[in-house]
Amino acid sequence: MMLRNPGIVLSYNSRCWYILINSRKLASFSNGPPSDLGGKSHLCNEGVNQENSRNFDGVRQGVDDVCHVLESGSWGPALENSLSMFNEKPQPELVIGVLRRLKDVNQAVNYFRWVERKSEEPLSPEAYNSLLMVMVRTRNFDYLEQILGEMSIAGFGPTNYTCVELVASCVKSQKLIEAFDLLQMMRHFKFRPAFSAYTTLIGALSEVGESDRMLALFHQMQELGYEVNVHLLTTLIRVFSREGRVDAALSLLDEMKSNSFDADIVLYNVCIDCFGKVGKVDMAWKFFHEMKANGIVPDDVTYTSMMGVLCKANRLDEAVEIFEQMEQNRQVPCAYAYNTMIMGYGSAGKFDEAYSLLERQREKGCIPSVVAYNCILTCLGKKGKTDKALRIFEEMKRDAMPNLPTYNIIIGMLCKAGNVEAAFKVRDAMKEAGLFPNVRTINIMIDRLCKAQKLDEACSIFEGMDHKVCSPDGATFCSLIDGLGKQGRVDDAYRIYERMLDADQIPNVVVYTSLIRNFFKCDRKEDGHKMYKEMMRSGCSPDLMLLNTYMDCVFKAGETEKGRALFEEIKARGFLPDTRSYSILIHSLVKAGFARETYELYYAMKDQGCVLDTRAYNTVIDGFCKSGKVNKAYQLLEEMKTMGHHPTVVTYGSVVDGLAKIDRLDEAYMLFEEAKSNGIELNHVIYSSLIDGFGKVGRVDEAYLVMEEMMQKGLTPNVYTWNCLLDGLVKAEEINEALVCFQSMKDLKCTPNQITFCILINGLCKVRKFNKAFVFWQEMQKQGLKPNTITYTAMISGLAKSGNVAQASSLFERFRATGGIPDSASYNAMIEGLSIANRALDAYQLFEETRLKGCSIHTKTCVALLDALHKAECLEQAAIVGAVLRETAKSQHAARSW
Repeated sequence: MMLRNPGIVLSYNSRCWYILINSRKLASFSNGPPSDLGGKSHLCNEGVNQENSRNFDGVRQGVDDVCHVLESGSWGPALENSLSMFNEKPQPELVIGVLRRLKDVNQAVNYFRWVERKSEEPLSPEAYNSLLMVMVRTRNFDYLEQILGEMSIAGFGPTNYTCVELVASCVKSQKLIEAFDLLQMMRHFKFRPAFSAYTTLIGALSEVGESDRMLALFHQMQELGYEVNVHLLTTLIRVFSREGRVDAALSLLDEMKSNSFDADIVLYNVCIDCFGKVGKVDMAWKFFHEMKANGIVPDDVTYTSMMGVLCKANRLDEAVEIFEQMEQNRQVPCAYAYNTMIMGYGSAGKFDEAYSLLERQREKGCIPSVVAYNCILTCLGKKGKTDKALRIFEEMKRDAMPNLPTYNIIIGMLCKAGNVEAAFKVRDAMKEAGLFPNVRTINIMIDRLCKAQKLDEACSIFEGMDHKVCSPDGATFCSLIDGLGKQGRVDDAYRIYERMLDADQIPNVVVYTSLIRNFFKCDRKEDGHKMYKEMMRSGCSPDLMLLNTYMDCVFKAGETEKGRALFEEIKARGFLPDTRSYSILIHSLVKAGFARETYELYYAMKDQGCVLDTRAYNTVIDGFCKSGKVNKAYQLLEEMKTMGHHPTVVTYGSVVDGLAKIDRLDEAYMLFEEAKSNGIELNHVIYSSLIDGFGKVGRVDEAYLVMEEMMQKGLTPNVYTWNCLLDGLVKAEEINEALVCFQSMKDLKCTPNQITFCILINGLCKVRKFNKAFVFWQEMQKQGLKPNTITYTAMISGLAKSGNVAQASSLFERFRATGGIPDSASYNAMIEGLSIANRALDAYQLFEETRLKGCSIHTKTCVALLDALHKAECLEQAAIVGAVLRETAKSQHAARSW
């Protein structure tokens, strides 16, 4: 107690010490035994001890009395008067004792200020440190800056012990930022925080990955002259490596070497593990070889870390080589190394090798652990080998007791396979083994059942949960909401969402993404928009994945401008649009007819540093092809290959179609052959593009050959493919061959569509087979197919020219009645037909209507109408038509002259 209260030592009676010292001095000059003097000295010491004891008891009683007063009520004049009754001018040892007993910061500060006023002088450094310790005990630092400021002015600071306790208090209460700010405050007041305060906080910050603050503290330590050690550097390097900040970690390593620190095995192990886990495998290899070159023998941690890194990077052969090196001179196998290799084989899907390693471990006298078995079971689960997994599960019970993860793996596997009854049996066996299903077990069952489309069973498990024992968490609700939504049961999914809210579970961005996507997928875009607004109202901030999904849904719903606005919203929210964002935007704009914007968006994506994947390349190539920039598309195809991305059938299909549309058919066919030689499984689209291209330029024989090859490959031509071939035949005026193809099409159970009939009708009218065309027209009507403007025009013109003016007129009126807008060809055909049928006034009426609509009137039509009007003696109308005919002739002559 005296050591804790140096103020008590100061009050010792100096006279007693003086007598003791002098008595010892006199004894040194005596020839006789010093026993008498020693006895007197002993008496003096006893007197001092008795007086000190009385002083200590007096101080303790004073501390008790003051604390009793302070605890009796809130601070005020009455309490101050009570304190003054004990001691008008409190002694330092009393003040320190009281401060060490108090548990309320406000009361301690009030008492501290009262003592200052009574003493009329600053209190001692120990009193200030005692007040800081009150803050440590109560974890209340409201007055910290004020007290530190006063200490700075007084010329002293916190002790090392106080400094460490202040930081440790913040660390224990998980207030790491406050601890950091506390040290910065001390530096502001020119104090020198303790070495242990820095190391304590750096260690705590390393657990939460606050690398920048750790580095700032490290540099402060160097500025203060503290000697940093390898352990501290290892801690910093571990955090920077885990965060993928390789340059910062290497900079620290260089600094360590420049300070002549020798790296130990712990540092090398940390570097191998951390650099490897962020994908820097070659760097991990470098550290592995460097440590051996420096005479450090790799231990089990080194080998297993290196093996784990290589397995994760799919460099299994190198991992096996390291494993065999480790095993060469070992009598007892390293279980952790075996587990690592078994896990590596399992991740690569090599069950036989993994199981062989497990048997080897057993032969060496080391019983495989439950971790090793769990790795093998996970591997079998990924490959869907449920029966083999169940056999291994029974076998493992001889070596290791299955744990909760083991049962979860088996249950998940069975649910994924849709074997619900077996899953329930395993769950019951789990309970018999003393392991009770937790929320993770339930989540695995619900998730796997949803993925296996066993939604009723998943809902049954959810409803059967005993909320007192195991309550659903966010993952439970999320799996069920997503599973129901994907199968179109969006109303059920929304009800589960409402129950999630009722259970005080806060939906995360994954839940909202699922609901928005599935509402749009079910053509309920208004509900999708409502979910987005509801998410924003709830305070849940969208991430880039949600915004990309929402934008994709909006574009697919035909809301092009809103989709554009969402792309801008991504940037407004502080996100950088990624490759998927640009791919969605470009693909959607191309579909909406804005392919010309592909060029600008592609270069914006490149300028931003986006790395194109296969899907992005396909999207951009398609956009370039549809906007007529086929050469640029061809360049991108070559770039795609050099970047290591393999072109797909979509890639080849876009470029082949683009080349075919601009009549570069030989190049298109070469690409077609290249795709086949690369083993690409071609689809209807690429065959149809070639057939269409060859047909349009009259290379009908080659179009036929492509069609035959397509059918030989086992692909049945669809209606689009047949239409491409029919259109080519019609354009080549091979109408009889086209009719044969039409019959073959029906024989192959391919139903003709509106375009099929339009092609044939137009073709038949073109070769003046109007009666046959009318037969197809009637068949088209029977099938409920609506002709387009071109077909109406062809049919009207054909009927009129064949003398069936009444039918042509009736068809013309029906076309207009259904909202059709006749073109110039329709009007000219009708006027000419009516004129030939001697219906001059009807023809003239249509002539006037044609002029009012701004449609051009052919010279031949004017001549036929003029003859008919003259025959009907309609001279006034004939004069008007004649004037129009003369004006037409003059304009044509002027055009030729110019």
